[in-house]
Amino acid sequence: MTRTARPTGDYPGAPLQPTGNPMKDGLGPAAWATDRADRPDLTAHGDPRIQPISILEGWSVETRDPDPRGMTVVGADGVPAGRVTDLWVDRAEPTLRYLQVELEGDADAPVLLPMGYCRIRRREGEVRVKAIKAEHFRDVPRTKASDQITLLEEDKIVAYFAGGYLYADPSRAEPIF
Repeated sequence: MTRTARPTGDYPGAPLQPTGNPMKDGLGPAAWATDRADRPDLTAHGDPRIQPISILEGWSVETRDPDPRGMTVVGADGVPAGRVTDLWVDRAEPTLRYLQVELEGDADAPVLLPMGYCRIRRREGEVRVKAIKAEHFRDVPRTKASDQITLLEEDKIVAYFAGGYLYADPSRAEPIF
């Protein structure tokens, strides 16, 4: 991904305006560290730190907690984007980090939804996301491997959702003069 932007004014220090997909352009709230290592973070034993729970032996969801697998993921526009098919956990700090989402009409290309950007609604049987609309899930950066995530991929995915708070809906952004 390349960062594409143009200055909004003809003076030094003018703010930059993204010229492509603002949530992938790597500017403002959608910025990520370009020098981030493109390798998985590892546990003290040398294993990938964040992995899907489905491939880990002995891992499960605490019975008193909601298990979001099978729940519908709903974007900021109230439209369903897909459903949760797996949970990605941090093996070093037993924590749920991402929900794997199978998109509506696209079972071959799941995306990861960071836990900090969603709310699990047990009674409704859904996961709500305020950062992006359902249509934006198709452009969430993907991982190269289906069973691990690199540090760079994490930065890009989280930056995409962070950028959505400003760029996903034009009414969220201030007018540029």
